[in-house]
Amino acid sequence: MTPDAAAPTELPEELRRFDAYLASEKRASPHTRKAYQVDLAQYAAYLADQGQPLVPSSPALVRGFLARQAGAAGAVSLGRKLSALRSLYRFLVREGLAPGNPARAVASPKRPKRLPEVLPEEEVAALVETPDAAGEAPLALRDRAFLELLYGSGLRVSELTGLDLEDLDLAGGLVRVLGKRNKERIVPFGAPAAEALRRYLDGARPVLAAGPDHAGAAEAVFLNFRGGRLTSRSVARRLDGWVLASGLPRHVHPHVLRHCFATHLLGNGADLRGIQELLGHASLSTTQRYTHLDWKRLAAVYDAAHPRAHAGAAGGAGGADPEGGARGAAPGRSARGGRGAR
Repeated sequence: MTPDAAAPTELPEELRRFDAYLASEKRASPHTRKAYQVDLAQYAAYLADQGQPLVPSSPALVRGFLARQAGAAGAVSLGRKLSALRSLYRFLVREGLAPGNPARAVASPKRPKRLPEVLPEEEVAALVETPDAAGEAPLALRDRAFLELLYGSGLRVSELTGLDLEDLDLAGGLVRVLGKRNKERIVPFGAPAAEALRRYLDGARPVLAAGPDHAGAAEAVFLNFRGGRLTSRSVARRLDGWVLASGLPRHVHPHVLRHCFATHLLGNGADLRGIQELLGHASLSTTQRYTHLDWKRLAAVYDAAHPRAHAGAAGGAGGADPEGGARGAAPGRSARGGRGAR
């Protein structure tokens, strides 16, 4: 029996009853029921290979099944199969058809942590400035302003679209943000963002405010073409257009600019705790996932700061290669340079 073998046409009685439960009580879609059937039929076939019944079963058998599947399935698929087994045996226990749930004692497979995508600083600068090519068009002025805030202040897109006029302090270069769990924070923005906001507020927002939907969005900073409050979906759609216009060979979600904000700040010497406050993270570990520096930059920080980083130090320890070469990039890593974060 191969890991990806299809479900047999004749399902065990327990699986047929579970499928009926999914259909009648859980109102599961045909797609969901089919996914359960395939995963559970694979488990039943594995048990048959081992000469074991479906009931009772054991954590060891569940682990053995997942181990066999691991060669052809990733952590996400294995987690789905384990979830299906937990649901099955929970149902069987409830119906008095099984003495216990063996899948409960099995730990979920760990999913590999994905580093957030981060663009080089030059690419972000080109993207943010792309709307300038449209001149004084109201939507272009608006988009330049919100791009500056997304990257220059690291706002979540929901925080951006929720801004009201009273939240902006153009003279002080500050914006008041209402983040997750209604936690308020004050975030600075730079001169480029201040200038883009002035151009938008003076030249474009009054035009957009003449739209038919403006009555319900009189205090909103960012307006759509009908005068209503700009939505997160509209921000993503407009960003897609500017990415295409800038020639970037990738999709850029608005949240990527938040990752860029944090990583570029850290790469240019900002303190991780300070970045945590700017992002509005409750946990420093969350901030660490937002920031990833290339190995060369970390090596440069070490070489510049540690007293025993150079070959001239006692004992010959240092950042230079023992064979006389410069410190290179770590295997599998690429170096990235560039100017400071906007």
